[in-house]
Amino acid sequence: MYFGLSEDQVFFQDNVKKYLEDNASLDIIRKIIEDHESIYKKDIHKGIVNLGINNLLIPEENGGLGLNLLFATAISQSLGEALAPIPFFGAYVMAPIAISHGGSKDQINKIFNEMSNGKVNFGISFSEYFGSRGDSKIVFSNGKVNGTTLFALDCDHASHLLVSNSNGVIGSVSLDSQGIDCVDLITVDKTRVFKEINFNNVTVEVLEKTLSSSTAIEKSLDAGRIVTAADSLGAAQAMIDKAVSYSKERKQFNRAIGSFQAVKHMCAEMVAELEPCYSLVWHAAHSFDKDENDARLMACHAKSHVSDVAKKVSKKATEVHGGMGFTDLLGLHFWFKRIGLNRQLLGAPEIIRSEAAKIQGL
Repeated sequence: MYFGLSEDQVFFQDNVKKYLEDNASLDIIRKIIEDHESIYKKDIHKGIVNLGINNLLIPEENGGLGLNLLFATAISQSLGEALAPIPFFGAYVMAPIAISHGGSKDQINKIFNEMSNGKVNFGISFSEYFGSRGDSKIVFSNGKVNGTTLFALDCDHASHLLVSNSNGVIGSVSLDSQGIDCVDLITVDKTRVFKEINFNNVTVEVLEKTLSSSTAIEKSLDAGRIVTAADSLGAAQAMIDKAVSYSKERKQFNRAIGSFQAVKHMCAEMVAELEPCYSLVWHAAHSFDKDENDARLMACHAKSHVSDVAKKVSKKATEVHGGMGFTDLLGLHFWFKRIGLNRQLLGAPEIIRSEAAKIQGL
């Protein structure tokens, strides 16, 4: 039996990849890193939105495409491979899933209609639920939210933020509200923006179903972890491709270094370790879409395993490049750092494996 992406999924994936190849070269990525407010970043985001990724998971009756997570996973691979400096995990995957599972019927229709028309764009901050800290407590009370949330995703193009407390209750906050203080977080990955947000008596609309159930935040986190794994998968594949290409061009002792057995083995090991990750990530997305019994477990496996494999690949690919691999000239460190941050996003492998153990009653 063949298990892989459909023609439509590959078509979507290739369109995104081709657009980024044409409009987000490494030189442009460098300019965006120097200035996150640059016109290049805005143009790339606008072009990607024109391809429809903002409406992927929004139902057709609300003006969306009504597609599933496997489509989003396929696209995320292309985004990671191209170092796309745009929002995706939170804004276009986690947000619609949280709303569809956590909102009342009226909330779902209202928010989805606004999202599909481009009037509302969401950032996401659910760190309080799976990795809270002593000074980051989020409290909902009397239609207001107070506290501090860390590592908010996809806020650079957002008008609103979905924020959760430690119990999985999710609220929607307008980022134009009084009492909000946003601070940019400095991370190793300069291709994306993360924020720390402080709330002081800020008006919030709580998603109705999340008051009595944690399903919405769990489904949203599962989806986010799967597409994050796919992003790392794409980034790792890009590093392998660059390592193989470099090994064919770089010469020592009048021979291409790719002809040396040690380098051959390193490249072969990277491919052998990464190849099974494709089916793992695709199967996790398929399980999520079909709401299978092991869907949560597969999401945990995909994120934790791909995080570890991509880390190994990024290290070996850099080593194949020798001293050049650590310089800014090649830009290899951009993928290296993206993989490193993805490893920590939405839960490090240790946290996620602990969750997987609990899911299995261990």
